[in-house]
Amino acid sequence: MDTVDAIVIGSGQGGVPFATTLAEQGKRVVLFERERFGGNCINWGCTPSKAFLAAAHAAGRASAAGVLGVNCRVTVDFPKVMERVREIRDRFARSTQSRIEAAGVEVVEAEASFTGQGHVQGGGRSFSAPVTVIDTGSSAALPPIPGLQETPYFTNHNIWELERCPERTLIIGGGFIALEIGQGLSRLGSEVHLLLRGNRVLASESPRVSAVLEEALQRDGIVLHRRTEAKRASPLAGNRVALALNNGETLEGDALLLATGRRPNTEALHVDRAGIELDERGHVRVNDHLESTRPGVYAFGEAAGQPAFTHVSWEDHRRLLATLAGQPRRRDDRVLAYAVFTEPQVGRAGLSPEQAAAKGIAVREGYMDIGNTNRAIEWGHGLGFFQLTVDAESDRIIGATLVGYETAELVHVLLDLIETGATASQLEPLQHIHPTYGEYLPSLAQAARQPE
Repeated sequence: MDTVDAIVIGSGQGGVPFATTLAEQGKRVVLFERERFGGNCINWGCTPSKAFLAAAHAAGRASAAGVLGVNCRVTVDFPKVMERVREIRDRFARSTQSRIEAAGVEVVEAEASFTGQGHVQGGGRSFSAPVTVIDTGSSAALPPIPGLQETPYFTNHNIWELERCPERTLIIGGGFIALEIGQGLSRLGSEVHLLLRGNRVLASESPRVSAVLEEALQRDGIVLHRRTEAKRASPLAGNRVALALNNGETLEGDALLLATGRRPNTEALHVDRAGIELDERGHVRVNDHLESTRPGVYAFGEAAGQPAFTHVSWEDHRRLLATLAGQPRRRDDRVLAYAVFTEPQVGRAGLSPEQAAAKGIAVREGYMDIGNTNRAIEWGHGLGFFQLTVDAESDRIIGATLVGYETAELVHVLLDLIETGATASQLEPLQHIHPTYGEYLPSLAQAARQPE
């Protein structure tokens, strides 16, 4: 058994900067990685999906350019698209490994688990440390569909290995992964069917968001099956699949993608041996400082039940570094922001009016249909809206939902205003550049003005 300064389990977007920072400070750090370097983001999430969508949205925009008087015939080289996706993914993974090794982190390429003494073992080695970090991410949660184990299916883990575009793709789910990959496949040539357990996509967002995205998806030819569940899955010849549905119908396809939620990768750690508790969903139970029920053992990102976004996990590493240095950081001390990279995009920061109401906060709302704005009319972007949430008592901006062209970029303006405690009255008189989408943010604040 070897004693080191820190142990990191997993090479995700929180664990890597934590390990390299300590190593560069002269600490002896050991990092365990059982699969690919870079974690979910680089290998199965952000990196491959956005490289994939770069091609898909280019094809989609070209196909839709007729309204501008530009008529395009789009030909998709699907194998080349996927080759590029994998090349970028692999390059980023290699870069992550090189970064770890260059910083002097000792790497053990093996599955890690805890012992009864709180040590971490794997690959025939055992270590102890005053600080241990669990950054093991999550995997696709599989729905309990009879026959599924005998039926070929994809998750976001292996969809990037596709070599040809499926003629018809069946997708179970209506969240971020289902919508992004579904719209991408549709724009690259597949007939896509989305099976929704409920009545709308992105059910965690406001009905306004769902309505805009559903219209966009249907314009792309995607078929939405509402309140639909698969009662049985069956394999067909040629790796095709069939789903028996709860409405008595059978839907056949060339590929099946499961996007029905995530589960934390904590089972193989055997944390119970070390007195580390998990919650009912398998996340490491942590306090406000990301420390588990065993002192000195911490968890980042999805493993800790944090919001499942790369930037949250990355911020977790800064939180822990600050905590270890005696500074007052907490697991939720930043405004939550995120985006959905469909087209139109969804950019979110802070609270929606519905979330504010659930917290008992009285709000004023500013709303604007972007289809009526100069930029949208000029560029042919009719779908979308801007919405601002303002605390009625303090006038502080506490949330924003932007749906439209590249709103994942634009929402940062409002995210920064929320973080700094800015008010709607401070935003309203500002001058923004014309003609842009950003020029309407002061007008949005004006729309949220207190009635006189």
